[in-house]
Amino acid sequence: MEKRRIRVSKRKAYYASKIKRATHLLFYRRHKKPGVKGWELRKALGSDYPKVLKILDSHLKAFDLQVKTVFEEEKPAEKPTLEQLDKARFYITLRGELTPKEAKMIGWRIDDLAGLAITIAYIISKRGKAPRKEVEELLRDKLPRWKVGINVDRYIRYGYLTQDENEQLYLDWRTRSEVDQKALIDLVLSTET
Repeated sequence: MEKRRIRVSKRKAYYASKIKRATHLLFYRRHKKPGVKGWELRKALGSDYPKVLKILDSHLKAFDLQVKTVFEEEKPAEKPTLEQLDKARFYITLRGELTPKEAKMIGWRIDDLAGLAITIAYIISKRGKAPRKEVEELLRDKLPRWKVGINVDRYIRYGYLTQDENEQLYLDWRTRSEVDQKALIDLVLSTET
């Protein structure tokens, strides 16, 4: 009985140190993009890093935060393999939703958020890419003309969108990590008249 208790205690200490290290890696920005690639977590924490992240996620639940996994390529249909997880990026994000008051406190006006939602929904409806001119025309119907270009540049600068040399807009890392795209589309479709 005593040996079992010692093993459990050692295992808890083992995972406690790994959870602490994972928290440091996920919260502190070291690259241009926040978050950490799976291979970096494997290198720092070992091959059991998915288990460590699962435990960390359960601890973060009390703070309305979660560990989010974003796959650069297509999301695996079923349970991802360790190789697929190594290529993914992991972030700490909100578990719930921001209230309008909280959104205002982080520097976003409601019309800026609405413009972002419109832009993301439009790009999704165009199978993941849309010409910038089309997006700006759409936004001019909803926002003051002088704000449209500024807002699109802001969405790009903040990592919600990316733009290629042909002025095609795509969804970027922050949209994939912070926006529930299915819920957004469901919301748009449910309010359409």
